[in-house]
Amino acid sequence: MASALFLKAACVMLFVTACVSGCDRALYERVIDDFCLAKFKSDMGAVDQRLWCSWPDTTKIYEGLTNCTYQVALRMDCFWPGHTVDRFFVRIHRNYFHDCQLTGRLIHDPPASVLAPFVGVPILVTLLVTALVVWRSKHTEGIL
Repeated sequence: MASALFLKAACVMLFVTACVSGCDRALYERVIDDFCLAKFKSDMGAVDQRLWCSWPDTTKIYEGLTNCTYQVALRMDCFWPGHTVDRFFVRIHRNYFHDCQLTGRLIHDPPASVLAPFVGVPILVTLLVTALVVWRSKHTEGIL
């Protein structure tokens, strides 16, 4: 199986490097489907389906898929990332990661002890500068 994938990879790379000018999006989509997606399916098939939502268990496979689409794009002179890659990854997420919960990856507000100075200090500085400007505008005698 590994030698067949290696042979297929070599054929794809020879074919891809022969294309020198411009990006054929349809061909790019076919190549990432035939090569990158096939490898991703094979690698994900080796992981227990209950672990598909475990980032530590799938990160290397996902990085390999990302790198594959990037390398093929470079060799085919295609823009990366682009609409084709976006659609490709949306399809991947719809098929493999649709049941994963977002709890571990959601962005959270920082704690109040961190947030308060970033909110409070600019407000206090604004009030202080405003008070200083008003005070200086009322006490202009003797300055000029």
